[in-house]
Amino acid sequence: QVQLVESGGGLVQAGGSLRLSCAASGRTFSSSIMGWFRQAPGKEREFVATINRSGTYTYYSDSVKGRFSISRDNEQNTVYLQMNSLKAEDTAVYYCALKGYGSTSIFPNDYLTWGQGTQVTVSS
Repeated sequence: QVQLVESGGGLVQAGGSLRLSCAASGRTFSSSIMGWFRQAPGKEREFVATINRSGTYTYYSDSVKGRFSISRDNEQNTVYLQMNSLKAEDTAVYYCALKGYGSTSIFPNDYLTWGQGTQVTVSS
C-alpha cells in the first residue's frame, strides 16, 4: 500500500516562495499520476496542479499558473510543488495525491491515495 508524506509547508510573507515535497513509499510511484490539491478553511478541496508519469506533461489551475511549478523525481519517489510569488489567498492545507491509472485529472475523486497535508500560511 502506497503512503504519501508531505513536507515543506510553513509561514511565509506575501511575495515569498516555498517548496513542498511529497515522498511516496511503495513501488507504484513511477507508474502513477500525481497531483497537488489545497483546502482553505470553510472551502472545498481544490485542484492546484497535476503531472504525468514521466514528468513531461503538467497542468495547473488558473489561480496558480505562472507562479507554481510541479515536478517529480521517479528515482527518489518524490513529487514537488515549487510555489513562487505567494499571495494571502494561497493560504491552505496542501495535499499531494496519487492516481493509479488513466490520464491526469483535476478531480479529487479520481485520486486514490492522499497524504496528511501540510499547512501553508501566507501573511500579507
